Amino acid sequence: MKGVTLLVGCIAALSCFASAARRKNVLFLVSDDMRPQLGAYAGRHFPSRVSPKMHTPNLDALASRSLLLGRAYVQQAVCSPSRTSLLTGRRPDTTHVHDLIAYFRRVGGNFTTIPQYFKEHGYATVGMGKIFHPGMASGHDDPVSWTEKYFHAHSKYWSKYPRYSWYAAKESEVEKHPLLDDITADHAVATLKRLAPAARSAERPFFVAVGFHRPHLPFFFPARFLKYYPEAEIRLPDNAYAPVDLPEIAWSNFDELRSYVDVKNKYGYGAINTTLPPSKVLQLRRAYYATISYVDSLVGRVVATLDELGLANDTIISFWGDHGWQLGEHGEWCKHTDFELATHAPMMVRVPGETDGGVVTDRLTEFVDLFPTLADAAGLPPVPLCPRDSSAVRTCAEGVSLVPLMRAPARRWKAAAFSQFPRMDVGSNVYMGYSMRTERYRYTEWMAYEDLPTPHRLPGKVYPRGHVELYDHDVDPDENVNSAADRAYSAVVARLHEALLAGWRAALPPDVTRT
Repeated sequence: MKGVTLLVGCIAALSCFASAARRKNVLFLVSDDMRPQLGAYAGRHFPSRVSPKMHTPNLDALASRSLLLGRAYVQQAVCSPSRTSLLTGRRPDTTHVHDLIAYFRRVGGNFTTIPQYFKEHGYATVGMGKIFHPGMASGHDDPVSWTEKYFHAHSKYWSKYPRYSWYAAKESEVEKHPLLDDITADHAVATLKRLAPAARSAERPFFVAVGFHRPHLPFFFPARFLKYYPEAEIRLPDNAYAPVDLPEIAWSNFDELRSYVDVKNKYGYGAINTTLPPSKVLQLRRAYYATISYVDSLVGRVVATLDELGLANDTIISFWGDHGWQLGEHGEWCKHTDFELATHAPMMVRVPGETDGGVVTDRLTEFVDLFPTLADAAGLPPVPLCPRDSSAVRTCAEGVSLVPLMRAPARRWKAAAFSQFPRMDVGSNVYMGYSMRTERYRYTEWMAYEDLPTPHRLPGKVYPRGHVELYDHDVDPDENVNSAADRAYSAVVARLHEALLAGWRAALPPDVTRT
């Protein structure tokens, strides 16, 4: 009778991926600071035209069996706000998380997370590595989300290592002292093997979340990955300077990179149009590429375990990076901006039997879409769209399921994707840069920010027009010229201003019911 009820509920929800007898497991893979610099993204949405061919065979193979989101955007390009947004399915103005300190359950609401939702529907939920931002920003990995004690890898050897921006570890060194992400991958393999019997017997499906710390700074990786990126093939970015007419408040001084001893106080203080010397830029770009290939190898090891256990056809796999990263383009480094390179990140979802042939979509999607997508694909009750004030609503999302794109990747979809980033000026006034990516444009306004009682409404006070950004991707894909003050774009600016103030609800796919 229980199986019949489950099947009827599945049909009613139009989410019949999982059979009544065995719900699909979920392998939830996360990488830190990874822009879509993967072989599978090669083409018009690749983040750099001067990069060498990327060696990412495992992620490329996963992408070939997944829904690959060609243009997926994070809601705020820094770790905790982005992860909190994705894991709760709600935007930063709802979670009230804009930094690395605030915990959403204290400042936003008692919101259900993705692993918590699966836990509430009978899954074993096991987390390891970096899923939530660790420490106080997540109440120490949000214990309510997991059925088991959370796992973090530790190494006294590497914790004592000098704080350089990158390091290529010798093979003998790694064999004696595994890097943290190697330890996490080993733990993931052991966990999958331990949970496999209950999953195969349909006794209990699993949701295993594996978070890799790289390619986050410092770029630590086994030296063998440098062979894929000969020094002669590394190129400087085409645009080493800030966009023309960039508002000063939009600039990030990349203090994260400047905290490392090989950069600190050596190349200025991160002011606009100061940049690192070419030799250092090339060195860091090469190290970043090698670190991505290292993470790719770890993903391959974990995913291969599903095949070894006979669970590949019974397990949904999602992979995402928590935001993009700047590698000297515009003279910028790290994330912390509203530029395309910071907000555009990799995301893919494999659903056995649905995406086996590979599906690629260029439709605008957002990280808040993953929560309803995974619930839908697993046959769980649909996650409803949040009402305008969802502060007291435990389970809802401010995104929509991407399952329809698996079947019709070119269908009409969102009119825009929304991101934001806070900034403080020299007078200690806080402003929020609200950014909107449409098919053609990136449009950003820097507004005086207040933590409003109704967090779903943009603040009404707009900064002077000098603090508006408009980039026309048809003619300026690298966002090198801010055209907001160009009279030829005055009608575009007026239209996009209204669309930004109308917000994300007005940009939802046409067949989604708005509340």
